[in-house]
Amino acid sequence: MIKSYIKKIISVLLIPGMLVISGFQEKGSIYTCRNGQASFQSDAPLEVIKASSKNLTGAINISDRSFSFLVPTKTFEGFNSSLQKTHFNEDYMETDTYPNSTFKGKIIEEIDLSVPGTYKVRAKGKMYIHGVENDRIVRCDLTVSEKKIDVTAAFTVFLADHNISIPSILNQKIAEEIKVEISFSLTSADN
Repeated sequence: MIKSYIKKIISVLLIPGMLVISGFQEKGSIYTCRNGQASFQSDAPLEVIKASSKNLTGAINISDRSFSFLVPTKTFEGFNSSLQKTHFNEDYMETDTYPNSTFKGKIIEEIDLSVPGTYKVRAKGKMYIHGVENDRIVRCDLTVSEKKIDVTAAFTVFLADHNISIPSILNQKIAEEIKVEISFSLTSADN
C-alpha cells in the first residue's frame, strides 16, 4: 500500500517535469551519428603515416546549431606497422590517459538545418586532443536532406598545439602538421 502510494507521488512529480524538459526540445531537432569516419595523414620527408577510424560518434541540435563529437583514439587503424600503432597509442597520444578526442561547439552561420540543401559552414568550438583543449574553427560542407545531414571536412592539427612531442630522431618521419579528414552522416533521433 505504501509502495503504491509512493509510486503515485513520484509519477505525479516526475511526469510534469519530463513534459517541461521535453518541451524545450523540438521534435526532430537532434541528429546523431554512430559510425562516422575520421582519418589522418602525417606526410613527413621520410615517411607517410595514414590511419582512420569508423567510430566517430556525435550529435547536432539543428534548433540551436550546437554539436558534440567524439572519436576513441585507440580505434584508429591502418598504420604502416603494428609497432607504429603501438607508438601512436602509448608514446604520442597516450590513449590510456587521454582515451578520446572531441570537438564541441556551434555552427557560426545562422542557417536553418531543417531546410534541404548544400551549405558551407564554419563549426566553432573547443577541440580536445591529448588532454589539451584549443579553440578552433573548422570549415565543413553539409548536405541536408529529409531526416539526414551528410558532413565532410578537412583541417590541420598542429602537434605542438596539443603538447604532442616528437623525439628529434624521428622528426623526419613524423610531420608537425597532421592532415585530418572527417566524413559522416547524421540521422534524426526520431528515426
